[in-house]
Amino acid sequence: MQAQQQTDPALWERRHLHQEPHEAWLADAMPKGGRAGYDPRLVTVAWVEKARKAVEAAGGTLMAVEENPIDTLWTDQPPTPISPTIVQALDVAGKDAREKRAEIAEALRRDRLDAVVLSAPESVAWLLNLRGADVPHTPLPLSFAVLHADGLVDLFIDRRKLVPGVDTHLGNEVAIQPPSSLGQALEGLGRAGKAVRIDAASASAWVQDRLKGARIDIGADPCALPRARKNAVELEGTRAAHRRDAVAMSRFLAWLSREAPSGRLDEASAAAKLLEFRVATGALRDLSFDTISAAGPNAALPHYRFSAESNRRIEPGNVYLVDSGGQYRDGTTDITRTIAVGTPTEEMRRNFTLVLKGHIAISTLRFPKGTTGSQIDAFARRPLWEHGLDFDHGTGHGVGSYLSVHEGPARISKTPNTVALEPGMILSNEPGYYAAGRYGIRTETLVVVQPCAALSDDSRTFYEFETITFAPIDLALVDPALLTAEERAWLDSYHARVREIVGPQLEGEDRAWLEQATRPVG
Repeated sequence: MQAQQQTDPALWERRHLHQEPHEAWLADAMPKGGRAGYDPRLVTVAWVEKARKAVEAAGGTLMAVEENPIDTLWTDQPPTPISPTIVQALDVAGKDAREKRAEIAEALRRDRLDAVVLSAPESVAWLLNLRGADVPHTPLPLSFAVLHADGLVDLFIDRRKLVPGVDTHLGNEVAIQPPSSLGQALEGLGRAGKAVRIDAASASAWVQDRLKGARIDIGADPCALPRARKNAVELEGTRAAHRRDAVAMSRFLAWLSREAPSGRLDEASAAAKLLEFRVATGALRDLSFDTISAAGPNAALPHYRFSAESNRRIEPGNVYLVDSGGQYRDGTTDITRTIAVGTPTEEMRRNFTLVLKGHIAISTLRFPKGTTGSQIDAFARRPLWEHGLDFDHGTGHGVGSYLSVHEGPARISKTPNTVALEPGMILSNEPGYYAAGRYGIRTETLVVVQPCAALSDDSRTFYEFETITFAPIDLALVDPALLTAEERAWLDSYHARVREIVGPQLEGEDRAWLEQATRPVG
């Protein structure tokens, strides 16, 4: 829907990314004997493999290019970012970087590998307990690393980024190298015939090309799963971040309830006010992404971003969707709430309640060890499916610990995924519904995978979700008649928890609003 609205069909041919992927288009467009070029620095090993098969099946050839023609034409490119790189201290990281390096190095030795190339900056940041600001809203220092099986690391980063104290933190087991020397280092591993792991999903084809002569092991980034399985300190930190964020969000929703009916607010002013409440916590480092502040038909675009041209008034008689989050030193938040402005239609209430039923289904789910996100995705969709409705995005994504708000390798999605959900993983729970050109609905909280003691025994282990996001769900959009007794009980229990956490930190009209917004429906 968004592509249709924001691209000119005279200039752009639109294709569905998942139903008509790049390689399918390449195969259709490739004349027999034709050649297609790609920039090996910009595409992954996995993409090249799929694209090559498709092109060769069509009788063509896929070729890496030395120079990207766009770079030749793009003469005013912004400079490479040089933002401060800082230490993520042990009181929030929960595990010393030396211990992390030793554990990953041991895993390499078990797999008879000499080294792994870490091309995902979030893996480098996690492994070395570093954070930065090179990527908007994501506290990452752009860098590469090679971790050797003896635990030594070559870190390829611009030394000008490192604030005082980072050298001492890294110690003499981490060698800081200029980014320009990465190719030479990879070629050295190749000449020595080393056994080197690369992740086909994150490593660029350029990295693979530079490793000529090496025994390349295509496998998962060994930092990805440990990074996703948050330790106890990280979990307590993210709970604290969410409690803090809950107060800011509730203050915003109370303010919105008073101001929105006037019709004077617009998407930009609402987003600015929400930022103001988060800044007032005194702990905000950044937003975790550009706030999706969407009124009326703009809310039907799941990844809408307002602009000067699209900024729309929040008008009575429709819904307002706000998807936002904060980056705090102790955690990353992501929350979506859909709010009725004025009196919603019965259709809006029905569809909102169907989305809520799916949300509750995930929140209350108990599942055996080994279950993947793709196996549980349908629980969130079933209430919509029963009315011939659906949504065209995943139900949930992983979330980092003061890292990326979208983190792998686990997710809840229709797309097949072999990564099992494990304790400590933080995921979003965000089913939705989008009526093109009219309105959109999404309800999102973050959940943590936890052991389920009630169902586990010596023969089988079960898990469940702990909800860690706390802000009222708009009862004006809920049709209690569509909820089961168990679903109403869940909603009342959730709102009681919101009152318990947020209530003591609100005063006056904000506190009165919260009491009304979290009143029982059961």
